[in-house]
Amino acid sequence: MRVCSIHQPQYLPWLGYFDKIARADVFVLLDNVQFKKNEWQNRNRIRNAQGWQWITVPVLHDHGQLINEVRLNVTVDWRQQHVRSIEQNYGKAPFFKEYWPRIRAIYSRDWLTLADLNIALVKLFIEILGIRTRIVTASALNITSVKTQRLIDICRALECDAYLAGAGGADYMDFDLMRSSGITLQSQAYQHPVYPQVWSRAEADFQPFMSILDLVMNCGDKSLGILKDPGIQ
Repeated sequence: MRVCSIHQPQYLPWLGYFDKIARADVFVLLDNVQFKKNEWQNRNRIRNAQGWQWITVPVLHDHGQLINEVRLNVTVDWRQQHVRSIEQNYGKAPFFKEYWPRIRAIYSRDWLTLADLNIALVKLFIEILGIRTRIVTASALNITSVKTQRLIDICRALECDAYLAGAGGADYMDFDLMRSSGITLQSQAYQHPVYPQVWSRAEADFQPFMSILDLVMNCGDKSLGILKDPGIQ
């Protein structure tokens, strides 16, 4: 069985996003659907001494724009702000020095669109984690159908006979249509791990649902094993 998973390109996504990638044979970055401001497409959460904080990428957009049409607001020095926040909050993490130069290099580039920035970061963390899944951008497939039929057509175009849906699949999918297509429907039920975390003195201080940045900075080359198996630390 060849499994496809599909998701919008997010900014520094959480662990479950990368678990979804790792469990698939092909992962599709759905860059040609409507942008939703101040969800996960242009912001995420990082750990700090008080608990956590948002880091948000400022964008210029019109209502109804697709993700790959959204431009960054280059009049705001967001890159330096994010670099400063990451350095301040993860500078003492065990694997900061090992991974930060590669991540920092992304912030040194003059990005114009949100999709390009997000895709570059997602691909970098896929590489860091050692995930072998094939990555495809939806806009390159020239598929014009919508909603569940779009997912079916993407799976067929990539010769996948199974679709891995996230926990929120019921909110956007027509399950009967998917089943009648002959494509096997799988559901992700992600169990968030607890791992050593900078600023956490005890397990009770652990902050879940942080960006993948948090796991990598704290756990290094053990990150993929922890991400896929919550029992590994």
